[in-house]
Amino acid sequence: MKQLNITKATYFLVAFFFCTAVDAQNSELGSWDIIGMNMNLKKNWTIYAETQTRSQKLTQDFYYHELKAGLQYNFPKKGSVLFGVGDYKTYDYPGTFKSPANTKEFRLWQQLVLINNIDRIKIEHRYRIEQRWVNGDFLNRFRYRFNPIVPINKSTITTNTLYATAFDEVFFSNEAPYFLRNRVFGGLGYQFTKSFLLQGGFIRQYDYRKADDGSGKNSIQLMLLFTIDKTQSKIERHPSTMD
Repeated sequence: MKQLNITKATYFLVAFFFCTAVDAQNSELGSWDIIGMNMNLKKNWTIYAETQTRSQKLTQDFYYHELKAGLQYNFPKKGSVLFGVGDYKTYDYPGTFKSPANTKEFRLWQQLVLINNIDRIKIEHRYRIEQRWVNGDFLNRFRYRFNPIVPINKSTITTNTLYATAFDEVFFSNEAPYFLRNRVFGGLGYQFTKSFLLQGGFIRQYDYRKADDGSGKNSIQLMLLFTIDKTQSKIERHPSTMD
């Protein structure tokens, strides 16, 4: 009975985020395409790297790309801390990476992740502080993400595990208007092997703008995540996007 209730809750959670995204859509469906790599080293250290592109339509009008990396220290079963660095560019629409870039950003960030386990439900609380240089101007940004992850066919995420995942993330600044963005995601993933997983779902990003109250964009997000594990550790690691 407990297994059935958890499965029902998982399906409801994914359906809720899917319906929210579709109902709120005010433009064509875009795409976020992500390839990530984790290298787990000795003594709880992880090196992370990720590349990402975004498009205004599913397969055309690519307008954004980023490349980032980080060094992470893992506290077994408790969470992690990370220092990251990244390069981000946004281009004109329409067109695919139409030069020159409208926005060029260099970013540093510090991140804390805390983990709560409720039966098989894994909940991540992610806190991030960012230092951003956008077209030469310096900006601070603060983010919080609530991210439950639920294995469906197993009690933990191991080889051949189907899982549901969702998150809601809010973005703030230390300057008016303070609230900057809300990002909501719901989807499914499959851990094929210890080294490879595929995750996909719907993501909605709403950007607040003081001049016109803001706008939102719906996209399909796909992530390939590769892991190189040199530790042979049995610690369960939770799959999630770095962005």
